[in-house]
Amino acid sequence: MESDAEESLKKRQKKNSFAADSSRKPLELIPFRPYQVMGEVNFIQEEDVRLESTRARFSNVLKRHGALAERLARDSDKMIFERLQKEFEAVRASQTREVYLDGEEWNDGLLATIRERVHMEADRKAMPADPNTVPSNHAEENITYRAGNKVICCLEGARIGIQYETSFAGEPCELYHCVLESKSFLEKMTVLEHTIPFFLPIREAENDLLSSNAMRFIDYIGELLQAYVDRREQVRLIKELYGNQIGELFHSLPYHMIEFVLDDFDCKVTVSLRYADLILVLPTRVRVFAWPINQFKKNGAFGSQPSPARLPYAEDALRTMSLPEAYAEIVLNLPRAIQQIFQDMSPT
Repeated sequence: MESDAEESLKKRQKKNSFAADSSRKPLELIPFRPYQVMGEVNFIQEEDVRLESTRARFSNVLKRHGALAERLARDSDKMIFERLQKEFEAVRASQTREVYLDGEEWNDGLLATIRERVHMEADRKAMPADPNTVPSNHAEENITYRAGNKVICCLEGARIGIQYETSFAGEPCELYHCVLESKSFLEKMTVLEHTIPFFLPIREAENDLLSSNAMRFIDYIGELLQAYVDRREQVRLIKELYGNQIGELFHSLPYHMIEFVLDDFDCKVTVSLRYADLILVLPTRVRVFAWPINQFKKNGAFGSQPSPARLPYAEDALRTMSLPEAYAEIVLNLPRAIQQIFQDMSPT
């Protein structure tokens, strides 16, 4: 009986001794801080993996966009451009005079006169020649009209041709063409053919404007093309001037969505631009964030993942200046802005 009690007591003491040792062991052998640092490093590595995956997907989309644009720019489109360009050049070479329209001189009444002229000329050429008819100098007069960046002329077959001349920073860029046709003077006009990029909404503009306000349609297409060229050339210029500082740059085909990253600084700066309307050359929605990850790694501050900070001065510059001018302004003031961010984020 006593031996059983002694044996039971020894077992309980042995069990309590093991429990005490096991409670001390985690505190001695598994330090808390190294575990936290390792977890933070793993978190940052996982973030890097996700960023790389996103970057790869964006690159894939860009390649597919490029292939699509190349497929859609078929030889037939180039042939249309060359044919229309030759036709416009022939008309300009044979013109009897060119009329420069200023301000309100380009109006609906003048467009109606041009429409009437092309139909009268088509009817005259369709009639059999009469040797007793006295030739009319007015009927054979070939006039072209210039209004802003548009040259408007009468083409064979009761067609009205508009040639759009685009430019950037005072230098000429591409020429685009749009040919309008109507069966008679009283019928509405339609777009017969054009050389305008497929991603610009010419068909939507035709449906919304051409039948009700042909002059507004002609002007709107000119604004659309010039704004597209302006946005595109702004992006080309910052790539040309600051390509070594830009790590990534993405844009839509009409350049109404633009995103790029600045990597050549202590912070990673992300810029996102959106244009609410395709006739705008300044963005309507701007977001600029600075991610001070590199500085935090350098200082060994792994306690928490740093949050991005918005750069209001950069957003204001992008809303009010052209992209190259705004970029220069951002870079000039970025060191001071980054220093302020670090001061605000440093523990007190």
